[in-house]
Amino acid sequence: MRILLTGGTGLIGQALCQHWQQYGHELWVWSRNPQQVPQLCPGATGIAVLDELNGSAPFDAVINLAGAPIANQRWTEARRQLLWQSRVDLTRRLVDWMGRQASVPPVLISGSAVGWYGDGGEQQLTEASAPGNKDFGSQLCVAWEQEAEQARQWGARVVLLRTAPVLARNAGMLARLLPSFKLGLGARLGDGQQWMPWIHIEDQVALIDYLLHSQSCEGPYNACAPQPVRNAEFTRILAQELGKPALFHAPAWVLRLALGEMSVLLLGGQRLIPQRAQQAGFSWRHPELSEALRDVLNKA
Repeated sequence: MRILLTGGTGLIGQALCQHWQQYGHELWVWSRNPQQVPQLCPGATGIAVLDELNGSAPFDAVINLAGAPIANQRWTEARRQLLWQSRVDLTRRLVDWMGRQASVPPVLISGSAVGWYGDGGEQQLTEASAPGNKDFGSQLCVAWEQEAEQARQWGARVVLLRTAPVLARNAGMLARLLPSFKLGLGARLGDGQQWMPWIHIEDQVALIDYLLHSQSCEGPYNACAPQPVRNAEFTRILAQELGKPALFHAPAWVLRLALGEMSVLLLGGQRLIPQRAQQAGFSWRHPELSEALRDVLNKA
């Protein structure tokens, strides 16, 4: 297959490139830094602008994972603009490009996030649940998906991937948590009762590949393990797998003071069920948190 990726140099994109290269797929990565693509995604071709592909052979799929990191900095006005441009505006440009092709790529798998639901409290959430729409993160995800949906007018099958925090050794959530947890300074966030959906990087890659090849799959899919845990339980299990205590907690008021509205990413949560992936017949390799963490931590 000929596959075009955005966000191909990120955590999920790199893992996808590594997986698909085993099967001989031809990969192209649209990147702000195309010169880095061969190093981060060996075998893939980097492009700086989509017009470089004009006149090339048709693509079989487009995978849209681009987006500046949402949790790295406070949501100042400038940061909000960057997050919006790197997701919503970029997706609009990508879909417009698809529509101009003589042969429209037949499938678009477009990233989103579990933040689409906002803080769901104790409510069990499935793909049929309503969006949060109260905080900036939720509004961003809703607008992001709306732009991706526009590819339907060109006849493309559109899959919307609402991804939970991904468990991987050297990137993502664990990369931020491990230094303090290894020192025995792991801490629950607030009261620790907020729900935390999660997914192992291998299951994230496997689910995207599954949805790519399942012609009947379209619309939103929650990319998460079938068993969410509360933050306090996640903290306990991670500390246990590292053989360290986790006796501390970060008060909610401190996090709100330090992070502002972005604190919803830590203090809010989603009791999320991957209902549509289950109904589609997808099987998880790592459905249990303790085993998933053990697997990731052993792959140093």
